[in-house]
Amino acid sequence: MPKPQQSPPSTSPAPPSTPTPQPTPASSAKLPRLDSLASSARSLLAAARRSPVTTLVAAFFLLSLIMYGEDVRTIAELSIDDYLYPDADVYNVSGLPPLVLPPPTCELSRGRWVFDNVSLPPYREKECTFLTAQVTCLANGRPDDTWQYWRWQPSNCSLPMFDARRFMEAMRGKRLMFVGDSLNRNQWQSLVCLVQPVLSKGRKKVVKRGALTIFHAKEYRATLEFYWAPFLVESNSDNPNFHSIDHRIIRPDRIEGHAKYWRGVDYLIFNTYIWWMNTADIKVRRPDSRYWSEHDEVPRIEAYGRVFKTWSDWLDENLDPARTSVFFMTISPLHISPEKWGNPNGAKCAKETLPVLNYTEPLDLNHDMRLYDLVANVAKSMKNVPVTLIDITRMSDYRKDAHASVYSFQQGKLLTAKQKANPEKFADCIHWCLPGVPDVWNQILYTRILSKSSPHSTPNPSLPPQ
Repeated sequence: MPKPQQSPPSTSPAPPSTPTPQPTPASSAKLPRLDSLASSARSLLAAARRSPVTTLVAAFFLLSLIMYGEDVRTIAELSIDDYLYPDADVYNVSGLPPLVLPPPTCELSRGRWVFDNVSLPPYREKECTFLTAQVTCLANGRPDDTWQYWRWQPSNCSLPMFDARRFMEAMRGKRLMFVGDSLNRNQWQSLVCLVQPVLSKGRKKVVKRGALTIFHAKEYRATLEFYWAPFLVESNSDNPNFHSIDHRIIRPDRIEGHAKYWRGVDYLIFNTYIWWMNTADIKVRRPDSRYWSEHDEVPRIEAYGRVFKTWSDWLDENLDPARTSVFFMTISPLHISPEKWGNPNGAKCAKETLPVLNYTEPLDLNHDMRLYDLVANVAKSMKNVPVTLIDITRMSDYRKDAHASVYSFQQGKLLTAKQKANPEKFADCIHWCLPGVPDVWNQILYTRILSKSSPHSTPNPSLPPQ
């Protein structure tokens, strides 16, 4: 976050008998905002003396400015931007090389990883300013970078490279939203980085509002969004800033608290898996209970089924399939058992620098495939709103080398040398370094979205409030 500019020093010297007090860094950082608030207050108070109505409006404005200062500033910036700057010129995608999409029958999830240091990586870590420290592995001290140079090659067709210009034209005037846990946030960050090269400097912005994080591509009047809902339904872990809870409890019959944010979105991409794997039984709050402490424990697969019944019913009853396309990302693997890939002396995913390159049979990484099958069956049985399953599981199974490992943050701090020396306890073998594997997930998502796109599609009038 850029530091606030300090007020310029006075050009006239202070009297010798009265030295000018020097503001502390903390106080000087507040000066611009305080000056702005004071100026606004003086103007509004002067107007308030002339009209009781103005007095009421002024009081409301000041209260809003104090309570929601950042949001008010964002609204002003984005609204003024509409008038000061034109939209990006419509790009004639017919001038690009022809886009050859794979046939619908081609299984994009079946294939192999091919080393490619010519066309990859699709962006540089240091050039994507919106990445969080959790996934900036090079900046966090990772000594190798070969994980960035592996391209996914399906067995029976070709996977188009991600073309940011073509993608943003498809997104013009539209909303795309990832919904789920931190792995969907990992993929959202990847997509933001993939599109940045075609966006003008100063015309892109991230705005956070509770569980919703919105990337504004202003010149395309498009948004790429992430909504935190690790179980999809309501739970006691829904606060994106405070979710490290020992006893996680879900409400499988309650979804509207989250789903109200999904209305009007053009592309919805869901996931939920890793948060289900802590225990064999899931704590479920009773339907008519008043407190989270009033809950039962039910088998994981039963609770998962109840959640997806609620989720699929909501989609069918509330979404217009002519407007909204729905996707579901399958299991992203956890690499914590090195004996599974022939390294019995390894420590989780630490010090792994190459993918698994033996493709004769799939790895057994102890996924709960009952959950995978349940989602696949729900997707097939949807009555009104089609759900496209994006199978990332098998291809990602091979990528033991691409996790953040010990080159990540924990509780807001970079791991210490002592912590890095203990990967059994501290290695993050869930999330992925960027650039990396989630870029390929987005390459497949890009392919599926463009396969669905129609030249007659219209912009979405219901962009999120700015």
